[in-house]
Amino acid sequence: MVANHQFQNQPKMFWAYVRTLSQHLGYTVRGKGQIKIPTLSEIRTGLKELGLNPTRIATAKEVPTPLGTELGRYFEYRAEVLNTFVQHQLMDANNARKLFEELQRKAVHACPLPMNKQKGDKAKPAYFTGIVNMLIANATNGAECNYSPMELTTITLGGAPIRTLSRRVDGAFPKVVNPVAVWEIKEYYYTTTFGSRIADGVYETLVDGMELEELRENEHIDVKHYLMVDAYETWWEMGRPYLCRMVE
Repeated sequence: MVANHQFQNQPKMFWAYVRTLSQHLGYTVRGKGQIKIPTLSEIRTGLKELGLNPTRIATAKEVPTPLGTELGRYFEYRAEVLNTFVQHQLMDANNARKLFEELQRKAVHACPLPMNKQKGDKAKPAYFTGIVNMLIANATNGAECNYSPMELTTITLGGAPIRTLSRRVDGAFPKVVNPVAVWEIKEYYYTTTFGSRIADGVYETLVDGMELEELRENEHIDVKHYLMVDAYETWWEMGRPYLCRMVE
């Protein structure tokens, strides 16, 4: 899934409304396993309950303001893309293993295929990471790529570092210094609960995104930033609110 250009340049206040309303009204339709689209009436009521001004979103006659219209469009988009597309792209461990092995048989270019960090019977290849690595190797025709940077990402200009990210990323193309793109991979096939480690992964990636946004706005250097996740049960059955936050 790629960013929707219609919502990429929304001000920070827009996302404050999205998160505040989502938290208060709920991200999902209870009992139906679907992402919720709050109505204008629900949004007005929710803002009143929070002690906030509902007239910024709609008049008393429920005529939406431009901000209210944009919020409605975004909530509809978020529900549509997650309910009808993202949900059906997520794999379980068995499906991931089959795709991993299929790509491995067809592989032309070498790339790392690391093991996961599980123990015992759950110790397997990191299927999704391997899938991502093989797809990148194929798409770039085996070009240089750092599939596991062990240092911080740095952007330089005129022989001097102008930005260094706070965290190590999972991959950088072509190098961790002045990359064209960086990415994070979150696969949790054997997780039985949606724990803090998974939530932390989302927030850590948000930090990376904010730093790269600042770089783009102030230095006019655009480093593409990707978050790749998999595991149907973890992300869809237990973590739909976090999937919502990832498209914000």
